[in-house]
Amino acid sequence: MEKVWLKNYQTGVPAEIDPDKYPSLNEILEESCQKFYTRDAFSNMNCALSYRALEEKSRGFAAYLQVVLKLNKGDKVALMMPNLLQYPVALFGILRAGLVVVNVNPLYTPRELEYQLEDSECVAIVVLANFAHTLEQVLSQGKVKIQHVIVTEVGDLLSFPKSFIVNWLVKYIKKLIPKWSIKNHLKFTKTLEIGSKKSFQKPNITGEDVAFLQYTGGTTGIAKGAMLTHRNMVANIEQAIVWISPLMKSGEEIIITALPLYHIFSLMANCLTFMRLGALNVLITNPRDIKGFIKTIRHYPFTTMTGVNTLFNALLNQPDFSTVDFSHLKLTLGGGMSVQHSVAERWKTLTGVTLIEAYGLTETSPAACINPLSLAEFNGSIGLPISSTDISIRDDAGTELGFNTAGELCIRGPQVMKGYWRRLDETNEVLQDGWLKTGDIAMVDEQGFVRIVDRKKDMILVSGFNVYPNEVEDVIATLSGVAEVAVVGVPANGGEKVKAYIVKKDLNLTAEMVLQHCQTELTHYKIPKEIEFRSDLPKTNVGKILRRALREQNTEVH
Repeated sequence: MEKVWLKNYQTGVPAEIDPDKYPSLNEILEESCQKFYTRDAFSNMNCALSYRALEEKSRGFAAYLQVVLKLNKGDKVALMMPNLLQYPVALFGILRAGLVVVNVNPLYTPRELEYQLEDSECVAIVVLANFAHTLEQVLSQGKVKIQHVIVTEVGDLLSFPKSFIVNWLVKYIKKLIPKWSIKNHLKFTKTLEIGSKKSFQKPNITGEDVAFLQYTGGTTGIAKGAMLTHRNMVANIEQAIVWISPLMKSGEEIIITALPLYHIFSLMANCLTFMRLGALNVLITNPRDIKGFIKTIRHYPFTTMTGVNTLFNALLNQPDFSTVDFSHLKLTLGGGMSVQHSVAERWKTLTGVTLIEAYGLTETSPAACINPLSLAEFNGSIGLPISSTDISIRDDAGTELGFNTAGELCIRGPQVMKGYWRRLDETNEVLQDGWLKTGDIAMVDEQGFVRIVDRKKDMILVSGFNVYPNEVEDVIATLSGVAEVAVVGVPANGGEKVKAYIVKKDLNLTAEMVLQHCQTELTHYKIPKEIEFRSDLPKTNVGKILRRALREQNTEVH
């Protein structure tokens, strides 16, 4: 496809980037820590970790992994914790030791955790004590070959006496640590202490070495580990940097990090990209506590915030959010799921900043398309293919389609994964001749702006007509009485019918009111035949609504 999108790049954004600018992620970390050593890198619970401390502590942890645990280049180490100061220290320590990071959702059930640890062949894990009981259940089954368990507590890297107080409160007052017992486990703080006295040997890492085994969400079946190389990640950092450089100033930015760093969006956009910029990452440990979230960000003149639609919606629905100082805010980036028009419009009205929608996949490290940061108003598209990225819209036969025609979005670029770990057949199914088949239905206009019509798997077939849930959800979301909405297809007379699940903002909202609104906005076959009101909707830990879970549920209309 002709790169028509290049003409709409912001001034100064190049068509190509150099994916080999840095041999590995480690050189980016070293450069930032040296350049910004006096600046705070991460903050959590009003305690900060400087770039100098990040370099020293991650080097000490790397030395411990190398010298004491004797782990070898390419060994897999799992990270299982929410946003805490320990996360970046452990993350960069693992990478600097030449090992592979396997991010794990700390809310996993024992079954899910066992699967991921066994599939990835992890030899070690760093886990928050709050979730050690889950790990204990997994280890008792004997299937997982974890040799080393390193346990940390919430307050471990906070300054004293706050570290002691927080750990005491979490354990004895709030009782947030279920009982557990894992023999020969190691304390994270002790590994840093011992490692600081050991000699760290920088390994020879190339761009083709795997940096992350990043597991897909598993919302469509068994989770798969995407092999993301150092070159993949370096490329995506450089792509992001040149894209945001018209707005961002090196060494001056403050970004609010509410999405968990173990998720690819937050890992790349917040942790890695803004570390490269020398920014301060304000880590939010529990973003579900909206009042606590708002209280925290009041302390910072933040310039950037990333999130998913449900997070922005939750913030906008909290009255206290309107009293936050947005005078320093320059960039709000939405991804992970479609941003709804109504949410974007309310965000712009309140903050004065356009909500910029981006698009990516775990398999693309993740960024593939981003809207220009100069966008005056939310436009409903996922933006333009970023530097060094090609796209193609294809039909089921693999034939490239023209502009304004819906087909499967295919992506090619240096950020596309090496493949799926231990799944050659599935790798070959989605990676063909350098192109990644995303499974997303999209169309591109003559200006190069891409619009996601919907996920291929979520498409609803009603009497031979395709219905895309995003469209129906967007219409229903404009009703003032709707807090959240999800639309799925459910079996009906050998085919499917449209069903809407709605969380009310206004208790007086009725199904009749929703239907009346839909009848004025949607053609007949797109109108929901069933409407169910819920107190909440099933979501992943990053707030993405799980349509699959709704489809599987056998519920009655009420």
